[in-house]
Amino acid sequence: MFEVTVIEDPAAAEASLDPMRARLLAALAEPGSATTLAARVGMARQKVNYHLRALEEHGLVELVEERRKGNMTERVLRATAASYVISPVALSSLAPDPAQSPDRLSASWLLALAAKLVRDVGALITGAARADKRVATFALDGEVRFASAADRAAFAEELAAAVTALVGKYHDDQAPGGRTHRVVVAVHPSMKKPADTGAGDSTDTDNDTDSGERN
Repeated sequence: MFEVTVIEDPAAAEASLDPMRARLLAALAEPGSATTLAARVGMARQKVNYHLRALEEHGLVELVEERRKGNMTERVLRATAASYVISPVALSSLAPDPAQSPDRLSASWLLALAAKLVRDVGALITGAARADKRVATFALDGEVRFASAADRAAFAEELAAAVTALVGKYHDDQAPGGRTHRVVVAVHPSMKKPADTGAGDSTDTDNDTDSGERN
């Protein structure tokens, strides 16, 4: 079982988004049969079998073993991954294009970049899994609380300058055997967690336009 699998096939994406099939996928983190799953989800075994066949057809579940039970053969299945991510490739005709209207202050452009990130890293993970290799990646995730919109704008400018300087320092067009890596840096308001109640932690973005940010 893979830690994560990226779904690129539209039909597989559709199968995984069906509520019952998604529930079965979650249940199959541990191997199970149609009989055991039927008891767990409260559905007739024949209907569970129908959903399992669809999931298996799209490579979302796999056969672990077959057991003889009287005059029947029980098939034990499990999910092919602990979690799944649907790549924008599955909706290629509708996927946002970051090449359109690049604007570092646009939330829409940030979303297009994020979609491209999922698509590209998904393809890398798939290729690396087939080659039994690891993908060389690095990521940072954190939070910063700004006192004002002006501070946020100043932070963005300094961050851009620092990244530009680092890229200029290490970028080498002529290096034999060198490999290009993509750098994506994003800043956006944090989402409030359901348990957060402090007024000071609100994600209200009414003041986002103070520094010229656009949605």
